[in-house]
Amino acid sequence: MTRARSPSFARLSARHPHGAAMKATPLSNCERRFLLRAIQEKKRLDGRQCYDYRNIRISFGADRGCCIVELGRTRVLAQVSCELVAPKPSRPTEGVLFFNLELSPMAAPGLEPGRQSELLVSLNRLLERCLRDSKCIETESLCVVAGEKVWQIRLDMHLLNHDGNITDAASIAGIVALCHFRRPDVSVQGEEVTVYTPEERDPVPLSIHHMPICVSFAFFHQGTYLLVDPTEREERVMDGLLVIAMNKHHEICTIQSSGVVMLLPDQILRCSKITAVKVAEITELIQKALENDQKARKEGGKFGFAESIPNQRITAFKMESAAVDTNDVEEQAGEIIAKADPPSEVPVVHTPGTAQIGEGIESSWGDLEESEKEEAAEEEGESEAAAFECVKVETEDTSTLKETKSDEPIVVSDSEEEEVVILEPQELPRKTRTQASSKQENPSKKAFNKRRRKKRTSR
Repeated sequence: MTRARSPSFARLSARHPHGAAMKATPLSNCERRFLLRAIQEKKRLDGRQCYDYRNIRISFGADRGCCIVELGRTRVLAQVSCELVAPKPSRPTEGVLFFNLELSPMAAPGLEPGRQSELLVSLNRLLERCLRDSKCIETESLCVVAGEKVWQIRLDMHLLNHDGNITDAASIAGIVALCHFRRPDVSVQGEEVTVYTPEERDPVPLSIHHMPICVSFAFFHQGTYLLVDPTEREERVMDGLLVIAMNKHHEICTIQSSGVVMLLPDQILRCSKITAVKVAEITELIQKALENDQKARKEGGKFGFAESIPNQRITAFKMESAAVDTNDVEEQAGEIIAKADPPSEVPVVHTPGTAQIGEGIESSWGDLEESEKEEAAEEEGESEAAAFECVKVETEDTSTLKETKSDEPIVVSDSEEEEVVILEPQELPRKTRTQASSKQENPSKKAFNKRRRKKRTSR
C-alpha cells in the first residue's frame, strides 16, 4: 500500500480543499451530505458520468500567442510574449522560460488579491514542472548569441472564472498559447543582432517536442469513489486530489497527490490509463483548433475573440433577413381567396342586452330618447306624489288653524331662511301652515314649495 499524501496540503485541507487565502462561503451540512450521497450513487450535479470531462472550448485572439480556454464554466486567459535578455551563467546557450498564473477576485469572491497564497504557489510549481521540467520546449533553439543574448519566453495566465479544476484548464491554455505563439526572426552579423518585424520576415514558431496535459482526479470516502474533472463544489467535499501530467505518447511528465487520502498502486495505475485516453482526446482537439485558426489567417477570414463569440450572445433577437417578392401579390391573394373554403355559419345567440357581430337582429341596447322619456315620466310621478303629500299636510294645517284664536297673528314661513310674513286674521289664505310644520318638511315638499314660489313670481 502506498500512502500518497502531501503534509502541507493536508494541514490546509481542514479549512478549505484549495488551501489558504480562500474566503469562499462554506457549504452547509445538508448540501455536503447531498453531494456525497449523489457521488455514492454515481451521479453528478451537471449530469456527467464519473469519467467524463466538461466541454472544452478554445478561442484565439487577434495576436499570436493569445487564447482563452473554457473548461465548462472555468475560463483561463493565456498570453505569450518574448524579449531578448542575457542568459543564465550556468546555461549560456539556452533560452529562458517564465510561467506565471494570476488569481483574482474577478474569478471568485473567495480569492484574495495582492498576496501569494499557497494555492497559487502550488499551481505555479505544478505548471512549471509540467511545461519546463518535461522539456516540451527546445530551449537551445532560443539562443541568439551564446553567453550574450537569448530569447526569454514569458507565459502569463489569468483566471477569468473559477468553477473548479484550475490545474487542467491552465495547463491546456498554457500549451495552446505556446503552440500558437510566433517569435520574431533574427539575424546575426558579427556583433550586430537584427530583429525583423512581421512585415519584413515571417515570425518563427517555437520548437515544441510534445504537449503535456494535466488530468485531475478527485477521491471521496477515503478513495472509494473517483471523479474526473471535479467542479468547484465537488472540490470542497473531496478527501484528496491526484494530478497526472501526460502527453499523447503515454509518457508521464509529473504526478502530484494532495489531501488526506491513501491510494493503492492499482488506483494510480487505473488513473494513468484514464489519463492516457483523455490526453489523446484533448491533444486532437488542440491540433484541430490550431489548424482551423491557421487556415482562417491564411485565407484572410475572420478570427479573434470577437469573431469566436456566437451571435446569440450579442443579439438574442437577431433574425436573418429574407427577400420577399411582392410583384404578384394581388394575383396570389386572389388565387388563395378563390381556393379558400366559404366561411361557416356562426351561430347567433339573441340575448337582450348583448351586442351582436355579423348577421343578427337590431341592437337591443335601447333608444336613448325612450330612456329619457321614461326618466321624465318617473320624475313627474314623483312630483305628483310629493304634491299629493303636500296637499294632505296643508289640509291638516288648515284644520289646526281653525282652532287658533282670531286675535293672534299667524306666522307663515315658506323656507328655512326664516322668511316671516305677518298676515291679518281675516286675510288668512286657504293653504297655510305653522312655523313648526315647516321645519318638518321633507325634501319633496321643499321642491314643491320652490315651484310654487316661481309660479307666483312669474305671475
